[in-house]
Amino acid sequence: MTQRLTPGGQGPARRPGRRSRAAPPRTGRPVARGAEVKESADSGRSANRPAARRAPVRRTNAPQPRRFTGRATVLLVVLIALALGYTYPVRVYLSQQSDIARMEQAQAEQRQRISELSQQAALWKDRKYIEIQARKRFYMVYPGEVPLVVLTDPEGAARDAGKPADAGKSQPADPWYDTLWSSIQAADAESDR
Repeated sequence: MTQRLTPGGQGPARRPGRRSRAAPPRTGRPVARGAEVKESADSGRSANRPAARRAPVRRTNAPQPRRFTGRATVLLVVLIALALGYTYPVRVYLSQQSDIARMEQAQAEQRQRISELSQQAALWKDRKYIEIQARKRFYMVYPGEVPLVVLTDPEGAARDAGKPADAGKSQPADPWYDTLWSSIQAADAESDR
């Protein structure tokens, strides 16, 4: 009988007459740990064949893993403690950031106002601008000019047109409390329907 060599040419893959205890043959059925596979009476037959003898297989249920182990519980408690410990400083930080943003906004508005006032102050240094403002605000004129001031007088205009002054006037508006009370009564009347 000749021995077969492996593809690498390193000698026999398995020696006849010796069985290795490395792994039991696969039969398609689960095998309990520590269970030994009995060799069949006929060593020429394979242990995978149906006629071969097999050791009875004990089926055991695997233990169900616990949902929370002790480590997981301790880790959860530590994470909650850290979260609670950091909430107050984070809240203070966010509050300070909003205060800083509000103050920067106020500074920007003040800078804008300062630039507007400085431009206005520069205008007041110009003699022509001062003359224009004196004419507009105080009705000042140069000597020899005749000022023309237009007054809006609806009563005088009505009198000049020959109409009574009261005809153009409308009734004064009701006081606010009368308007409020009438709206309350209207709402009450609508809810009764």
